[in-house]
Amino acid sequence: MKTGIPCAEEVEPLGCLPRSGQVKENSSNEQRFVEYKKSRSGKKTYGISRFPASLRSSTFRKRFFSEATSAEWNHWRWQLANRISNLYQLERIIRLSDDERNGIGRNGKSLPLAITPYYASLLDENNPFQPLRRTVVPVSGEHLHSQGEAEDPLEEDHDSPVPGIVHRYPDRVLFFVTDFCSSYCRYCTRSRMVGHNKDFKMEQWQRGIDYIKATPGVRDVLLSGGDPLTLPDEKLEWLLSRLRRIPHVELLRIGSKVPVVLPQRITAPLTRMLKRYHPIWMSIHFTHPDELTPESSQACERLADAGIPLGSQTVLLAGINDDVETMKRLVHGLLKIRVKPYYLYQCDPIWGSAHFRTPVEKGLEIIQGLRGHTSGYAVPTYAIDAPGGGGKIPLLTDYVVGREGDYLVLKNYEGRIFRYPDTCPPQRHSADTPLRPEAGERRSC
Repeated sequence: MKTGIPCAEEVEPLGCLPRSGQVKENSSNEQRFVEYKKSRSGKKTYGISRFPASLRSSTFRKRFFSEATSAEWNHWRWQLANRISNLYQLERIIRLSDDERNGIGRNGKSLPLAITPYYASLLDENNPFQPLRRTVVPVSGEHLHSQGEAEDPLEEDHDSPVPGIVHRYPDRVLFFVTDFCSSYCRYCTRSRMVGHNKDFKMEQWQRGIDYIKATPGVRDVLLSGGDPLTLPDEKLEWLLSRLRRIPHVELLRIGSKVPVVLPQRITAPLTRMLKRYHPIWMSIHFTHPDELTPESSQACERLADAGIPLGSQTVLLAGINDDVETMKRLVHGLLKIRVKPYYLYQCDPIWGSAHFRTPVEKGLEIIQGLRGHTSGYAVPTYAIDAPGGGGKIPLLTDYVVGREGDYLVLKNYEGRIFRYPDTCPPQRHSADTPLRPEAGERRSC
């Protein structure tokens, strides 16, 4: 176990940007960041980090990380320093099946194994089919390539004008700022590019910022990766501050699973810093109701209290969350912690994902089981991110049955049939146009 992580949490001052003259504009990006940090030196105070620890995680800590204090366990840097990242560490915690052992043994240069101690505390020690365990522990199915799968099925690299930027939609861009995640999901769309310790230098960040600055049609920037919330506060603020200076950028978004797998990262200094760059929205990757713990709930509540609207992006996964009752428990729990269920994604056909993918009919069945049966706020949009770079395509259940004359025939959530008067709006008539259609003729709109 790695120790020495300070158990006090840094409290940032209210000021965020260096004053004019503190940073030379012609400096290199790395030098700018060094000077930026210097401009903030001497203003730091320290306070004790307070974060709830559930009985489950406390019991787990005492059993497997007995040398760690409660303060260390609740410090996000300690969690990162003590990630479970190899077979030896993992088999201390759970009884591995032959399939899991084989999957880990063949991992090689593919998506690495990494699980935070906190998230490991949620795994079932004996059941290899437990939903959360299946999402983070490799199995041999990852090494089977099926028809239709690809390394980059969404062809994001094709829509990348500069390294780190994906510009697919007219008014928004995806900005990759790191390849690091605190824990790696085994169905990750970007498994081709994350977890390989690629050095995202600030020169690359600057090229992305320069592209956005030179493209006035971009009003929405989504920071992704990897997970942007694994960056230190100072580097994340460096990015946000420069993006916020661009006049045509109206909206900043962050995509993250940190509140779920590393909730200790959501500190008071972080939320205070984020508040300075509103409007900021956040998309959080929740998968299963077992992730709704006191710790993750506290993390989301801290973000919501900072004025950040939260949405959940959930991937539909076979045997994990592919039934109505599981999804209903998840979306109800999300609303209670002020997270709007935003998207339910069909699993992308990356290499080795066949054991995770469900038929599309299963997703439609889940949406049908939610719509009308629970709050509208609880119903996400079910979508496929189209292979080949087609973007997100929403999938809807068939509520429009057809037409009967001037009536639209509809089916409600109970399967009952209703008719809506869908007549054409009044039309202007010239002297040559009859006021009414001939008998038996239906006017077209």
